[in-house]
Amino acid sequence: MKKYSLNLILILVITNISLAQQPNFYTSSEIYLQLKKLKVLGSVLYIAAHPDDENNTLLPYLAKEKLYRTAYLSLTRGDGGQNLIGSEQGVELGLIRTQELLAARKIDGAEQYFTRAYEFGYSKTSEETLNFWDKEKVMSDVVWMIRKLQPDVIITRFPPDSRAGHGHHSASAIIANEAFFLAADSTKFTEHFKYGVKPYQAKRILWNTFNFGGSNTTSENQLKIDVSGFNSLIGKSYGEIGAEARTMHKSQGEGRPRRRGPLFEYFSHTSGVKASKDLFDDVDFSWNRINNSQEIEKLLSEIISNFNFEKPEKSVSKLIELYKKIEAIEPCIWKNQKLQELKNIIESCAGLFAEASTNQEYAVQGDSVKINFFINNRKEVNTILKRIQIEHFDSSFQNVFKLNQNLNLSKSLPINVNKEHTQPYWLKEKQEQSMFVVSNQQLIGEAENETAYQVKFTFNIDGYDFDFIKPVQYKYVDPVRGELYQPLQIFPVATVEIDDENKMILAKNEINGVVKYSTYKKELTLITNEYLKLSNANNNKVVFLNDNNFQELSFKISTESLSENSFNVIEEATKKTIDKTLHQIKYDHIPTLTYFTNATIKTHKLNIKIVGKKIGYIIGAGDKVPESLKQIGYDVEIITDKDLTANKLKQYQAIITGIRAYNVNEWLTTKNEILNEYIFNGGNLIVQYLKSNSIIGKKIQSGPFPFSISAQLRVTEENAVVNFALPNHVVLNSPNKITNSDFENWVQERSTYQIEKSDSNFEFPLLMNDKNEKQSNGSLAIAKYGKGNIAYLSLAMFRQLPTGNAGAYRLMANIIALPKN
Repeated sequence: MKKYSLNLILILVITNISLAQQPNFYTSSEIYLQLKKLKVLGSVLYIAAHPDDENNTLLPYLAKEKLYRTAYLSLTRGDGGQNLIGSEQGVELGLIRTQELLAARKIDGAEQYFTRAYEFGYSKTSEETLNFWDKEKVMSDVVWMIRKLQPDVIITRFPPDSRAGHGHHSASAIIANEAFFLAADSTKFTEHFKYGVKPYQAKRILWNTFNFGGSNTTSENQLKIDVSGFNSLIGKSYGEIGAEARTMHKSQGEGRPRRRGPLFEYFSHTSGVKASKDLFDDVDFSWNRINNSQEIEKLLSEIISNFNFEKPEKSVSKLIELYKKIEAIEPCIWKNQKLQELKNIIESCAGLFAEASTNQEYAVQGDSVKINFFINNRKEVNTILKRIQIEHFDSSFQNVFKLNQNLNLSKSLPINVNKEHTQPYWLKEKQEQSMFVVSNQQLIGEAENETAYQVKFTFNIDGYDFDFIKPVQYKYVDPVRGELYQPLQIFPVATVEIDDENKMILAKNEINGVVKYSTYKKELTLITNEYLKLSNANNNKVVFLNDNNFQELSFKISTESLSENSFNVIEEATKKTIDKTLHQIKYDHIPTLTYFTNATIKTHKLNIKIVGKKIGYIIGAGDKVPESLKQIGYDVEIITDKDLTANKLKQYQAIITGIRAYNVNEWLTTKNEILNEYIFNGGNLIVQYLKSNSIIGKKIQSGPFPFSISAQLRVTEENAVVNFALPNHVVLNSPNKITNSDFENWVQERSTYQIEKSDSNFEFPLLMNDKNEKQSNGSLAIAKYGKGNIAYLSLAMFRQLPTGNAGAYRLMANIIALPKN
């Protein structure tokens, strides 16, 4: 990586530089809305279980109409859900959904928080959910957030019973309602108090009743609020804003139309002081709740009355006067909150633009990064740059800005060799079952980490000093999307990537594969494990010169020699261990997501026979089944719309459609007859689960015989007993004999979206059920057609195969091998 000079380069020029994106800069109408918000000292905490559980119409109404401080606390990050846009599952999906929530909050004006609970998958009861989650720790997190945010009103999305829809939902209400009282109990969770929070009692907690999913829990005798207002300062109704926020949940396919017209929300009283007319009945949310604040209220009213939309800078001097008055009040949560809000307003009114950016996507431990500081004063406000502070750099200035004058500074910043590499804080420690481990109490609840580097700009504005904290961001120009910002990533000097994290051992006790060593600085030599037999490695050394920053090497290692650190390498010069695998997730609607895992593999002994090698795979919403099937010897080809011809398909032993494929690919329905011809001539079509029976308002056509699926028919207990309804069926006997042991050690769930109704040609070999429910047979349905077969497979193979479950592999091989008729 290029080394930059440590000298400070100061360039003071007037240019025509313009930034296509201006982060966190208010328009005059937004400033005016924020000024009005300064008058409101009321707050609401909304609590539910997942990303996309929040009420996206109510949140903008509370934040932008009522101007309350509004926050959404999601107990999980949505890790166990399904993914419509890609193959990411587990923590990767949680990372995506976290950013989608943050994108939604930028639209609706609310804040976003989380607990340490991991979404382990669909759960039908709160009892099951709380057996997976550590209730005490989740309760601690919710109590912590109540004490930290001090909301006047708490709202739950769900009730604590079966009306909630499923176990995570009802559990979120159970925990929220208990936390409402526990937060005020000075004998509970006392470990919180050393971090500055105190026992706190909210005024009331309510349940935001609903009418969706076939369930209507609203009633006209409940508290009823019209949230359909039109905000002229924004130019949108709250139904429109809510739809835009909801649409950010793209991985869940939650795009929504903008709603206009009457919109009512209903609330059922749970605990605390009952409200009869408004959520904030008997709550004083004016400055009167703060002692000696009369002058603040008066001055703020004056500023709002005299605000000049064309020249917001005329308010700066009065805003600074207001800032000083708020600084003088007694310490409280509202003092800190309103000072931060006011500082943002002053920055925008003054037309001050300050940023810290780099043209490097990542910085490397032990190397350096060039930081570019850019400042522009776009209004005639008396502004002086006094100081810039960042790690390893602290410089004083006395730069007086003239109107629209640019200041460019560059600084090469050394990266400490022990600087932490980029890692979401909840993934730094080893996860415990269905809970993330976070040792730092002050991080609990936060949506994401602070950026790797932050810059403190100190400006004197109209005679008063202000510190503005800005993240160092990677800034670049995309030819299509224009100027973009991404978080600056910190990388180790090298990473290790193994082709498969789960290795299936089919015969000899020897594992083969490919390992990729990547380096992020030049001239590096890595020393590999002596037991690892690498192709093209000279005495177990991998040498990197010039720009050759990665090498893929074939490896062999015996299972007897295999250990957790088999793939670790040592940097020869520093003797530092390199043991991390880099993962990056990239989608246009969210920032690039980076995290690291330990470079290890798991082995799975597999006794399996397969029939036929060639498989055609049609990608759906995204899964890792093709890569898994390749592991056991199948030749898997990805086929698309243009490949769906009778001549092309006849070469395949089986055609497998990915999860939700019929829900995202309309052409599968329109070309159903071609697939039917393939089956009739002797092929096997395996349809992995559908989410619904329609696409874009049309009924899905899948295979030669009609069937319908139900979202309510699913078996979520991964250890649910599986019975063989047709023990002599070929799918349970050839080429592999399937027994109950093949259903051991499954993860997350057995089956989802099972067949509900079907043609009489279908046979159902398996029976299963969750506790206290009737047996269902819709997890695997097989029908003969001509010489071939169609199978509908709602068994969660897309979760089992990537984790290396041997029984799931054996059953999948049998379905693929269904014999010709």
